[in-house]
Amino acid sequence: MADTEEWGKPVERKGRLTVVLALATLIAAFGSSFQYGYNVSAVNSPSQFMQQFYNTTYTERYHSPMEENVLTLLWSLSVSMFPLGGFFGSLMVAPLVNKFGRKGTLLFNNIFSIVPAIMMGVSEIAKSYEIIIVARFIVGICAGLSSNVVPMYLGEIAPKNLRGALGIVPQLFITVGILCAQVLGIRNILGNSTGWTLMLGLTGIPAAIQLLLLPFFPESPRYMLIQNGDEKKATKALQRLRGWDDVDSELLEMRQEDQSEKAEGHLSVFSLLSQRSLRWQLISIVVMNMGQQLSGVNAIYYYADSIYGSAGVKESDIQYVTVGTGAVNVFMTVTAVFIVEASGRRLLLLCGFGICCGACVLLTVALNLQETVTWMPYVSIACVIIYVIGHAIGPSPIPYVVATEMFRQTARPAAFMVAGSVHWLSNFIVGLIFPFLERGLGPYSFIIFAVICLVTLIYIWLVVPETKKKTFLEVFQMFAKRNKVELNLGDGDLPLKELKESPEDAQKATPF
Repeated sequence: MADTEEWGKPVERKGRLTVVLALATLIAAFGSSFQYGYNVSAVNSPSQFMQQFYNTTYTERYHSPMEENVLTLLWSLSVSMFPLGGFFGSLMVAPLVNKFGRKGTLLFNNIFSIVPAIMMGVSEIAKSYEIIIVARFIVGICAGLSSNVVPMYLGEIAPKNLRGALGIVPQLFITVGILCAQVLGIRNILGNSTGWTLMLGLTGIPAAIQLLLLPFFPESPRYMLIQNGDEKKATKALQRLRGWDDVDSELLEMRQEDQSEKAEGHLSVFSLLSQRSLRWQLISIVVMNMGQQLSGVNAIYYYADSIYGSAGVKESDIQYVTVGTGAVNVFMTVTAVFIVEASGRRLLLLCGFGICCGACVLLTVALNLQETVTWMPYVSIACVIIYVIGHAIGPSPIPYVVATEMFRQTARPAAFMVAGSVHWLSNFIVGLIFPFLERGLGPYSFIIFAVICLVTLIYIWLVVPETKKKTFLEVFQMFAKRNKVELNLGDGDLPLKELKESPEDAQKATPF
């Protein structure tokens, strides 16, 4: 509430990063988001040894070597089953978070990590590449759930002034997971003929740590109060998270939100699609999530070694270049955490997609000239690194932040389901078709990614407004003209209770 008084008016206490909040954030992100990144990159470095295992197993079964097209298809399935599982995981978000809560869903989700970790770890002993393909699908379900539930959990336990920074923490741990997989994939560590099964199986360790530690931290106070109606537990959770006993102001906000929810009801995906006042917001999150994935970022991580090999990098150096790329990705994501509130969302998205577009064009040129110019492989490496920098500052972390700000509480779960489904379907498409694109188009495959980046950039420039420090009403007003609707406080689009979270916010937001 207020801890000091100035001129007879209460001064709102600013939320701080307490030990409980910090540890809950780290454990949730490490146990869940980390695995998303780890499994994106884990199959890259040991790919040649895994494909040898596929071929050897097939030969032992059928007494003839596997045809190249069949091997390419099986390997594409091994890669793309992960994002396909992610799609199905996204569809499970709403029912699970409503039944088990945010923290409860994260704990339940560990099943989809520990089981496939064991399956992948014993695949070589079982002499079955089918086990790997099925396990990749199951661990994809884990990633699909975590990519939606972790931001939801962190957004609901964080104070208002920390939601932006904590909202990027899941993406930060995704990049850390990618980097860890790249380091472990070095030939002298686990990226070899004897260590690749252990490397794939290690994904179960973060899940086990989360399963042991997360129960000691609070469930989302908003879930406990608004959905469970347990104000006593919500109060205790808030007091632990904030580090002080006086949490009346936040509880009051939650009660107002609860009244708003009861007045409006939760929007399903089908009702969300029919809401004219949300039409362009919905189109925007679909375009941003498609652009994020179809821009080719996961092609870089799934097939980084293959790309660097095509660029002429020496085989002995590829693994170290890949690790360096991962380190740059982590550094730039950390940078995004600190600059997102100062620079704004729209600028980071525009700059990010612009950099990615230019990098893809330059990479195409570099790959075409590598046979005639001796130093061109270094240009190719630079292009990939520049691409990663561009993606890390905007397209990777920002779409989920913007999706949160474009939708009110009642529409947000359905919006996240739509965004997550588009995200993972696009990821699946890239993982499945990129090997065939690379074989068929060679270096020109990156022109497709450049065009997608450019189209997404143009859309953001023309349609997506800056949402930084905007109230819900201000964001709705920016979209109202494009949606051809007229917003007023009595039409149910935005109840008066939601406007009056604080007198100051209401004064800024109310245009009348």
